[in-house]
Amino acid sequence: MARPKYKRVLLKLSGEAFSGEQGAIDPEVVHALAQELKEVVEMGVQLAIVVGGGNILRARTGTKQGIERTQADYMGMLASVINALALQSAIETLGLETRVMTAIRMDEVAEPYIRRRAIRHLERNLVVICAAGTGNPYFTTDTAAALRAAEVGAEVLLKGSTVDGIYDRDPRLDANAKKLTELDYMQALTLDLKAMDATAISLSRETGTPIVLFDIRERGNVKRAVLGEKIGSVVSSLPGPEQGKKQNG
Repeated sequence: MARPKYKRVLLKLSGEAFSGEQGAIDPEVVHALAQELKEVVEMGVQLAIVVGGGNILRARTGTKQGIERTQADYMGMLASVINALALQSAIETLGLETRVMTAIRMDEVAEPYIRRRAIRHLERNLVVICAAGTGNPYFTTDTAAALRAAEVGAEVLLKGSTVDGIYDRDPRLDANAKKLTELDYMQALTLDLKAMDATAISLSRETGTPIVLFDIRERGNVKRAVLGEKIGSVVSSLPGPEQGKKQNG
């Protein structure tokens, strides 16, 4: 078996990673994702996950429909909890142990997020699924992912979405958009490419956490990223993810 490049990783999953032909949460899609995550864990990787809720509700969509922004953000946090529970169920049917931890207390369905407890779960090889963002409105789940990555000492932040990397223009609107495979944090911030929240990039820059953005829909991409293969786009202090911070235990 190939040796993983990283021992502890934080995987950010967009809400769209859960959707398919069967609706906002497609059981077949979620099961395939869970199977891939199991393969990663079986390589000896400690895996923490932050999930979004955009397949169910996006805050900006809610505000356009007349919902006050703070209220819409809290609704989005609850949507992410629904996705976390769906992913937990799929992973546990494959024989792995998980913990869902939420930034908003809901003790009947999940543990409250506590940093030291999350690290302990990872050390015991449990899959930790973080939901409800940071627990605060006006902060995206991208920012939550960068924060959790720093808190648990992840060596890399992997962002799996429906786009295969960072482009100089929106590839869905411009067929001539050019993919940027390697760029540093300041380039990503200056270009304002919208592939990831600027606050998340700034925090990752401060903590020295490299970011790998890739298409989660392509089977095997999570494993490829963990192995250090060149996929998607890498944002780091230097080209390539090699400058990732050391795990701080």
